[in-house]
Parts: sequence; C-alpha cells; structure tokens
Amino acid sequence: MISISDELSAYSWTRATWTEDKLLAASPFRYDSHPSFMVWLRDNPATGARAGDWVDSGGTGEYARGGIVKLLAFLRNETEGEVREYLRLRYGWGGDGPVDPDELTLDLSGTLRLPQRRQTLDWRMLDGLIGPHPYLTQRGISEDVQRQMHTGYCPKSKAVVFPWIGADGTLETVKYRKVGEKTFWYAKGGRPTREIVYGMDRIYKERDGLAVLVEAEIDALYVRTAGFAAIAVGGSEFSEVKAELIRKSPLHTVVVMADHDEAGQKLKRSVIERLAPYMNVGIAGYPFRYKDPNEIGSIEKLHKYVSRARLISFTLNISEFAYNRGTSRHTPTRPSSPR
Repeated sequence: MISISDELSAYSWTRATWTEDKLLAASPFRYDSHPSFMVWLRDNPATGARAGDWVDSGGTGEYARGGIVKLLAFLRNETEGEVREYLRLRYGWGGDGPVDPDELTLDLSGTLRLPQRRQTLDWRMLDGLIGPHPYLTQRGISEDVQRQMHTGYCPKSKAVVFPWIGADGTLETVKYRKVGEKTFWYAKGGRPTREIVYGMDRIYKERDGLAVLVEAEIDALYVRTAGFAAIAVGGSEFSEVKAELIRKSPLHTVVVMADHDEAGQKLKRSVIERLAPYMNVGIAGYPFRYKDPNEIGSIEKLHKYVSRARLISFTLNISEFAYNRGTSRHTPTRPSSPR
C-alpha cells in the first residue's frame, strides 16, 4: 500500500492543514494563496475516493481532479510513466492494487540485457519558438543564457520550452511549462528524465570542471546567468544513471544548491552519497527564506553563496573507506589507521 502521507510530506505546501484522512492546502498547480486543494490520505468509503485522489476547486480540465500518479508526476517533475515505475518498485503497486507476485520473475539466463536507448527527438519540433521570452527574463535569466540553452516560447501551447540536450548534442526530451501557471508536461517520445541531466551538453562543449547542481531548469539558467556552469536533475530524485553521467563527464567538482524542502534535502544527501566517493562535492547554503535558488532574486547574492560553498570531506561508514581530497578527481583509498 502506498503511504500517501510519506510521499506528500516531503514537499512544501502553502497554508497546509494535515488531518488523519486528508491534506488541505493551496494548489500546487496554480499560483494560489488559499487552501483550495484537497488530497485524501486514505480511502474514503463514504465518497468513494481512494487514497491519493485529489480535488482542486480552482483547477480546470485535467487539473481539476485526479489521482496520486498525476500529483506525484508534478511534484517529482517526472512523467506519469516514470512515477508508475517508481511506485511499482517501492510499493509493488500495479495501478489498482498490488503487483501480482507471479509477474515478478527472476531472469537466470545469464545473459546481460542492456536497456534499449529511446529514440531521440527531432530538432525541427523546436522550429517556430519565440525567444528570448519575458517569462524567463523577469526571473533574472539573461537573454544570452536563454539563447545558449535554446529556450523559447511556443505560441501554440502557450508554454515556455526547455530542451534537454545530451552530451552528444542530441535532443533528448523537451519540457513545456505553462506561462502564468505551474503546470508542465514533456514531449512524447523523449528519454525519461531519470536517465538524463539538464545542461550536460554545455559541460562537454565548454569542458567545465566545476558546476552547480540544482533541481529545476530555471534554477540552472539563473545560476548560469550568475557566471557559473550549472546542471539540473529535474526534480528531487537522483538516480544512479544520473550520477554515472556526471561521474563520466569533464566535471571534477559539483556544488549542490538544493531546494529548502525535505525533498530538496533528500536530493542533497543522495548527491553526496553517490558522488562524494569519486569527485569533489560542495554544499552552497543560502537563507531559508528562499525556497530555491531562483527565489534569491539577486545575482550578486547568488554569486556570494556559491563562492562560499563548503567542501564535503568525510568517511562513508557503509564502505569503511576514507577519501583523499587532494586531487581533482578522487578514487577511494583505504585509511592506513582508524579515524
């Protein structure tokens, strides 16, 4: 059974009221300051609602009501397919109920089966975009950075477009974000965001050794405007695939600038765990009154916070390895004596 409370409590909610059976809060899908959004935390036989069902009294269309998959897709910044896979792996969830154990089989063939690479997108789908756009400019993102990262505005969908480009220059996926709303979606046929890192094409093109790691594309664009190389993981989940892409890149130092909610702190811990044994990892702290880096609203302040990043140096208990921080890219070495 999915723990709806555990899943939702990792995120920041405005004007939230938690009870045993529901969460009332401002809508996460709109710029809202009133508790107009409700999620059932457990099944409600009286109404027929299932745990995870939600209603947004100010929402329209597909964002007026829905289930836990759509809600988590928005909160985790993933596609609904990726969320279903996450729920399946964590809870054995199969949609309307638990996964049939008979469906979970062990492959003993001894044959290594590599995942097939998804088809990349056609660059021509970005034809007709208008940019730079005030939506990003008003958030402190320079026009030069917007051109550099191929962002633009799609008049047809009335959304700002964020292309995710691979290290080899291929168009991996495209994110659309509605102007004036918080809703977003990804182009069909692209690679799952759990397999790619936003901004990695620039790391290879510019041969950057240090980059700031953030959650959202807008944060990465803002950090780039401040003069730093930046990558975004697209949410609070940091998969081993993303970690390996970073480890294999020209980067020798990553500075984490996570959001200030529990999901952001989870991201920070995951990055340290997966990257610190192999490369420099720093933490750029900033005041809690800002939810994310873009909210800082001052290039000068952002530059100061990144410049003051604290380098992590520690011993991982799980492997009992100590890590030598004296070289640009690090490999594990066993300590000569206990610390």
